[in-house]
Amino acid sequence: MSRAEYMTESMTAHMTAEMTADMTDRTNSSGHHVSVNILNGGSEIALQWHDKASRYHAIWLRDNGQDENTRNQANHQKLITIGDIPETVYVENAVVIDDHHLKLGFGPDQWTTTIDLDWLHSHRYDRQDQNPDSSPFADNVTTWDSDFLNDITRSDYNAVLTDPEALLKWLRAVDRYGVAILSGLPEKNAAVLDVIDLFGYIRETNYGEYFEIRSETNPINLAYTSIGLQSHTDNPYRDPVPGLQLFGCLENNAEGGESVVVDGFRVAEIIRQENPQWFDLLSSYNAQFEYHGSSDAHLRASRPMIECGPNGKIIHIRFNNRSCTALTEIPYDHMEEYYRAYRRFGDLVNSNQLEVIFKLEPGQLFITDNTRVLHGRTGFSGSGSRWMQGAYADKDSLKSKIRVLEQSLNSTQQE
Repeated sequence: MSRAEYMTESMTAHMTAEMTADMTDRTNSSGHHVSVNILNGGSEIALQWHDKASRYHAIWLRDNGQDENTRNQANHQKLITIGDIPETVYVENAVVIDDHHLKLGFGPDQWTTTIDLDWLHSHRYDRQDQNPDSSPFADNVTTWDSDFLNDITRSDYNAVLTDPEALLKWLRAVDRYGVAILSGLPEKNAAVLDVIDLFGYIRETNYGEYFEIRSETNPINLAYTSIGLQSHTDNPYRDPVPGLQLFGCLENNAEGGESVVVDGFRVAEIIRQENPQWFDLLSSYNAQFEYHGSSDAHLRASRPMIECGPNGKIIHIRFNNRSCTALTEIPYDHMEEYYRAYRRFGDLVNSNQLEVIFKLEPGQLFITDNTRVLHGRTGFSGSGSRWMQGAYADKDSLKSKIRVLEQSLNSTQQE
């Protein structure tokens, strides 16, 4: 039987000429009043929620079925490939059942599945009925300037170690603002690694599992000196860069040596508002970064200083004057203007308007999102010493821990 013949028979049995006979109305557990309507010969459906409508294509619904033949019910991984779905797939019938699920029947191969309505609402991709999202960032991002000093989330190590809610609050702050402080760490070697164990895994590099940040006689990196450092993101010469950086303080009684952080997303936001051409230059062309400070490592990467995703949202900042090598991927006609944009980026990074400055005490630690927040320090001198230990981790483990904690705490509250 051809698809056209099958559709004719199916329509006679199950639908009106307008494909609306399968419309049902329900209110799900989240309070969404739901009606479903099959459209365009079954190539799509429309779900009318309490406040808006969302359309879903048949191929998308079939690919995201939640039945045991589509997904493993234990690990949620797909059991089918895209090639297992007929090219001519269409929705033959759709009905809301038990106020919580949408039951779907597909042709031409008589496949059935159910999908949770709350899941469908949270994964809707038809945004034509909504106002365009003008934010340059993901929903969970909040940018900040120098006034953020008093608002930085400061948590106690003992609390995050023993209380899942305290840990979740601290990790959410890192996710939203890109920086947070922790106090009360044991003043011992490699305490930064104990903090990483709370949410993820160490990102080991040529600097080791962790590294000492104090003045050395023959440093392999300018970080291991007493000079002041312009705020920067770390390791832009890596692909991928470490997503998170942690700085733990063991000693800090030298004159100077304050820590500085700057929200690179706010810098990019200001440039985009001031001069869209400069923003386009910094986000459209790769800068080149290189590290060759020791005999066992020669690292290079070529990426934009401001990186945007396909939807135009800013997702990554790379800014490190010490590691920026000769720029060779900017067209000749744009090079001078590119440098003007680059200079403006640097001016904003150095500005009192955006810098947050604080001095760590022994037993304190701060963490930064290294794809967003720039960190630096003021120079230090005198008879005292400044001894920090640093380590890297990746953002995916932190975000995973947030989801696991949220699910665990929600389950506990529902019991």
